Amino acid sequence: MLHQCPYAIDPSGADVHAEAARLRALGPATPVTLPGGVDAWAVAGLADLKRLMTDDRVSKDAYRHWPAWINGEIEGNWPLAIWVSVRNMITAYGSEHTRLRKLVAPTFTMRRVAAMRPRIERITSGLLDRLAALPPDRPVDLRAEFAHQLPTHVTFELFGIPEEFWEPLHRITQSFFDTKISLEDAQENGALLHSTMAQLVARKREHPGDDVTSGLIAARDDENGARLSEKELVDNLILLFTAGYETSVNLISSCIHAMLTHPEQLALVRAGDAGWEDVIEETLRHEPPAATGILRYAVEEIDLHGTVIPKGAPIAVSYAGAGRDPSVHGQHADRFDITRPTRGDHISFGFGTHYCVGAPLARLEVRIGLEALFGRFPELALACPPDRLRRIESFISNGHRELPVLLGPEKQGRNQASA
Repeated sequence: MLHQCPYAIDPSGADVHAEAARLRALGPATPVTLPGGVDAWAVAGLADLKRLMTDDRVSKDAYRHWPAWINGEIEGNWPLAIWVSVRNMITAYGSEHTRLRKLVAPTFTMRRVAAMRPRIERITSGLLDRLAALPPDRPVDLRAEFAHQLPTHVTFELFGIPEEFWEPLHRITQSFFDTKISLEDAQENGALLHSTMAQLVARKREHPGDDVTSGLIAARDDENGARLSEKELVDNLILLFTAGYETSVNLISSCIHAMLTHPEQLALVRAGDAGWEDVIEETLRHEPPAATGILRYAVEEIDLHGTVIPKGAPIAVSYAGAGRDPSVHGQHADRFDITRPTRGDHISFGFGTHYCVGAPLARLEVRIGLEALFGRFPELALACPPDRLRRIESFISNGHRELPVLLGPEKQGRNQASA
């Protein structure tokens, strides 16, 4: 019956958590139809996803392991094609993934991340100064004015992106995560994303610096001297930029929202009974910045507790489902609780060989941002009822479209580094 009537994924992402719960209830692996009419299998259990993410029989390379893509049945007529058409570290398989990660990962060294701390603190302070200049009783969209601005400045500076690229890349990235976009608009946006990144590469070749883009251009395998091809260079930039930008915006916004809607949890942080790291991990579990990951492919037939995923079938990863899996997090998995013992047991930054290389930087910038924001504006509050907030229209990206707040007065004799 399920094979005949696959579950249709809502392209608007109107309620990703209710959908994830339904997918879990339907079995360990569920036939689904993705937006655009592409059939796949969805997995929403944490243990099963960890198993698949470390299984050599699961690939992310559509060009090698998705017959419908290889045969041209999908390419060119699917609005989400850009998610699988790129050739980068995250879509590579086996030795090819090892080769690309060896070239790309060194650009995100702990030295570079640590060196960003003072700059992140200065950026945060400057953004809060701008907020402090606004009337304290006037609603302000904190997603646009803070959650968006902090990763924008950090990511763009980390990649050495000139300021004239900022606004175009912001618009392109927004469309990139819009899963209701038309085929024509998706194709146009994908072409624009590639051409803009190619222009950036050309600019950085002329004017290199101590940044991720220049590092990727100069990356060389010490054993054989091989470099990234032009397509690999552009596609890996797309991966690193989009992953580090949109997800950080969602994470900061969701952390703020969680604190404002759970004052008893914020009180634990202020009292020193929990830390901002706990807030971040519980938010990553409870509201993962990406609700769904597409796509992985069964290199051969895979049996999940009696449900068989056929060879060559695409697999959609439900991060939202894994984060609230009651078999791991208990019957109150839907409850936000920063003291939860399992708060760090999530896959929001991936798992196994495809674990996000930018995770340490993301955690650092979010922690600095939250600590400074709540330290400077202790009476911060939502400016509307929580149920009035609109969600991003996407089954991939997970967050609010805006976060209207009342800042309230600044803390007297403030210490921005302390809450």
